[in-house]
Amino acid sequence: MINFTNKPYVQLIPILIGLFFASDDQTVVVTILPKIMLDLRIGIGELEKAAWTITGYLIGYVAVMPIMGRFSDIFGRKKIYTLAMLIFIIGSIGTALTGSFDNYSDHLIIEKINTIEWIIATRILQAIGAGALLPVSIAIISDIFSASKRGIPIGLAGGAAEAGAVVGPLYGGLITEFLSWQWVFWLNIPISLIVLALVLISIRSTSPLKSKIDYKGSLLIVIFISSLIIGFSEISNLNSFMAIFMIISGLAITMYYLISKNSANPVIPINIFKNISLSSASIVNVFYGSSLIIIMVTVPLMANTVLMGTYLDGGLMLSRMTIMIAIGAILGGVLSRRYKLSYIMVPSMLLCSISAWLLSTWTQDIADPFMSIHLGLAGLGFGLLIAPITLGAINNAPKTLEGTVSGLIIASRFLGMALGIAALSVWGAGKFQNLLSGINIPETNLTQGMSLTQINEYENSLIEVGVSLFSNFYIASSIICLIAIIPCLFIKDSKSN
Repeated sequence: MINFTNKPYVQLIPILIGLFFASDDQTVVVTILPKIMLDLRIGIGELEKAAWTITGYLIGYVAVMPIMGRFSDIFGRKKIYTLAMLIFIIGSIGTALTGSFDNYSDHLIIEKINTIEWIIATRILQAIGAGALLPVSIAIISDIFSASKRGIPIGLAGGAAEAGAVVGPLYGGLITEFLSWQWVFWLNIPISLIVLALVLISIRSTSPLKSKIDYKGSLLIVIFISSLIIGFSEISNLNSFMAIFMIISGLAITMYYLISKNSANPVIPINIFKNISLSSASIVNVFYGSSLIIIMVTVPLMANTVLMGTYLDGGLMLSRMTIMIAIGAILGGVLSRRYKLSYIMVPSMLLCSISAWLLSTWTQDIADPFMSIHLGLAGLGFGLLIAPITLGAINNAPKTLEGTVSGLIIASRFLGMALGIAALSVWGAGKFQNLLSGINIPETNLTQGMSLTQINEYENSLIEVGVSLFSNFYIASSIICLIAIIPCLFIKDSKSN
């Protein structure tokens, strides 16, 4: 058998492929959701229920990251990676089976399989596997490469994950066009098995730690993250449902803190947050996630409204930024080997802030080359930050906690995204109503009793409201990036780097 243990970049290949498809499955459902709704006879009035195929995936994806990283420290990377991949495969099979037994729909079990609830459940199962793959993969990279050589592979990992998220919607659309949406998930199976086989062959087993599993703490962490995301998803409604989950989230993290102080083997040791670099990296990643998601939501929304483009136009416009994120992630990894992390992070975060401000200057007349330049600069800035933020956390963590820290640093980014979307929903809705208050909205149909001049004036007023609203979103993203510069200053290179 060929020995790959002395060829780290060969070992890296299956890890990158796994990261690509784990991220791909996170976004692939965006383009196939309309077809799923059609096949399951779900009306547009039930869109909120169908959207749980995305929200449920996000919950499962993020909730397991911190604890699975810790489990890989205790049980070994290969065991947890194998378990995560098998869970991902089982979830994919479950989703792919939807609609496969239409001729036997009178059977109770088959009837349950052909429902949106079944898809949501199997998507959550998929997400648990995919969410576990990310921190374990980063921890494996930390095992393969020394602290001084992790920059490029971490950058490649970030690039692979971003590329997967970019390709996901296109991949889903193509498969659905020529086959059926179920094949998106059937194809996961052979790819996953090949990746798993390559990882088992090429990656050296790590020595498990002699440590007990903190099951209570693990459960509380999952409850905390899941409840927080559900609460954020309902924050625009400000109802009792949202309040209940926010309270549950607060109680869960409080209980975890109290229990972990007296636990000999907490799943996430509280004292690791005394490490200034690690804590600062987590805070930066929360700001990073919030700022990034605001731009990623606003760009296609602006394309579809103010700029009068199609959904495809919005996706293609956003791809100018996301492609540069992947390129910037690799470049950031290269630079991390040569320069201090703060020397990369501060200018990159400043670039993100300036780029978001440039986006805020857009009007309905924005066009290339300025559109592509502004989006490209934003993508480059966000991409450059991926490797330094990750290295700032992992390289300053104890060797026995690298898996745990990998999970924490990735989860903090997604929590920032959830917070950003929630803030966007609440603040954006209020701002929109304030802007509309200055417009005389006709009570009748626009074509009845209005001259062409009046119609044009009304349409121009709405466009101005949209431009002003989206400009405020971009400015908010710019300010968040400026604030994030402060914790960047406290992230140090590790002693071994």
